[in-house]
Amino acid sequence: MERNLKNVLVISFGFLLLFTAYGGLQSLQSSLNSEEGLGVASLSVLYAALILSSMFLPPILIKKLGCKWTIAISMCCYIAFSLGNFYASWYTLIPTSVILGLGGAPLWSAKCTYLTIAGTSYAEKAGKNAKDIINQYFGVFFLVFQSSGIWGNLISSLILSQSSNKVNISEGDLECCGAYNCLTDTTNTTGSAKPSNSLIYTLLGVYTASGVLAVLLVIIFLDQIKSDQAETEKEKLEAPSFWSTFLATFRHLKDKRQCLLIPLTMYSGFEQGFLSGDYTKVYVTCALGIQYVGYVMICFAAVNSLCSLLFGKISQFTGRKFLFALATVTNTACIIALLLWKPHPKQLAVFFVFPALWGLSDAVWQTQTNGLYGILFEKHKEAAFANYRLWESLGFVIAFGYSTKLQAYIKLYILLSVLVLSMVTYGAVEYLEARSSPGTPTAAKKENGGAHSQETHM
Repeated sequence: MERNLKNVLVISFGFLLLFTAYGGLQSLQSSLNSEEGLGVASLSVLYAALILSSMFLPPILIKKLGCKWTIAISMCCYIAFSLGNFYASWYTLIPTSVILGLGGAPLWSAKCTYLTIAGTSYAEKAGKNAKDIINQYFGVFFLVFQSSGIWGNLISSLILSQSSNKVNISEGDLECCGAYNCLTDTTNTTGSAKPSNSLIYTLLGVYTASGVLAVLLVIIFLDQIKSDQAETEKEKLEAPSFWSTFLATFRHLKDKRQCLLIPLTMYSGFEQGFLSGDYTKVYVTCALGIQYVGYVMICFAAVNSLCSLLFGKISQFTGRKFLFALATVTNTACIIALLLWKPHPKQLAVFFVFPALWGLSDAVWQTQTNGLYGILFEKHKEAAFANYRLWESLGFVIAFGYSTKLQAYIKLYILLSVLVLSMVTYGAVEYLEARSSPGTPTAAKKENGGAHSQETHM
């Protein structure tokens, strides 16, 4: 096998193993660690740490350690979070969430850097177009990586469904589920159905082992990437200093279009935060039990992956405006329906319809918003995507931050308000673009953001 392709596959399967564990664990946080809102508080802290990490750590670590060891060490930060869940408390989960957040940005930056250098290196040897090879490598990576949401949630559901503590939830208890959930303690209704410690430890053991395998795979099989010394020195001379990159992120806010895109970017964090932090808890766990969370999130992950691929292809024919309109209508319909629906175990199929439609909408928010950033800010991509990560992560922080303080219906109204504002400001961006370049076709809307879309899922 061609050596570069072998390295791409090692990174891809390393990330698959790592995010199989993290993805499953994130979906369960609001249900598994519901006491005093510990689970969602840990996720809020995690994304706050990610914001700081994005600003400071990636260039420093990659320069000092190289891509291979940055990836390996950052992966260990994810394992720390799995270990923190064994004895979940404010003293174990919050510090390990900070550690994971700090490791998140260097991990993704090192992965992107590694695949880019590997693609460029192979293209030079083979006399091919570097852009084509890099896109090919990213395609292989995301083909493997995106299935992690399915495997992680499948593992959790298979293990937690072995619980012998299943109970029939009374009609009175079901009144506390849904949009108008009883804020006192939503999980009291299903508290007796919580899986035994042995099952939880088994699940965490499998997740931890999956993370350890990911680290070993990278350490043993991933080659330390080397470029010619002269080229490295040249890159150092040409690379902007850390502070100039840092300041460029905020200077980019002088661009009116960037400011107008902030609500849309934050909405991406809000809507993902609602699904994994609130829908799983006050609808699924409350009415069906924690063992169904994984199956519901598998539905979301599968539809999201398929639609990401589909929308990336069809956007060049439909244009991005049609897809944004589709996502807006779908999400709005879901929010209104969730406000009106009273979840009941007899309506099992409905629990899967919402994440499927949410996955369709999220695929648009991820691929098209990333693509929009790539097209609008082609000359300032680094600063633009740094802003993307910053504002989306802030959306996550806020969504998880108020998760335990507000009832679900208030969060749904907030979600709807931010969505409406996002579409108004997005419309303003399209208007400015049409006015500045009336002759530019809108068809060139490719899946520019596919390589970035999963970074926010950490």
